[in-house]
Amino acid sequence: MVWFDGGCPLCLREIALMRRLDQRGAIRFVDVAAPDTVCPIDRSALLARFHAREDGVMLSGAAAFAAMWRAIPLLRPLGLLARNPLALRGLEALYLRFLKVRPRLQAWVRERAR
Repeated sequence: MVWFDGGCPLCLREIALMRRLDQRGAIRFVDVAAPDTVCPIDRSALLARFHAREDGVMLSGAAAFAAMWRAIPLLRPLGLLARNPLALRGLEALYLRFLKVRPRLQAWVRERAR
């Protein structure tokens, strides 16, 4: 299961791509921004970082992306690589940098959509 911010234009594009790649339908995608969504943890925490559940374990950030990738055959090798602690630390560092620029990227994408 993957939780995403349906109010984020970047997230919507990424999830649309992941849905196309998930041809087996292995992932259940849940829009946290929808008012009727039942959240397993605090909604603001789910909106602040990407979250996924793999084998009953809640993951966030790069670990959540890696779990999602492991469920998609085309991306599985990348997800398996992220099981290496050094690789996962590197991906998490990149994810944290992305989170800092995310608001500006969201604004830019929204502006382009007008």
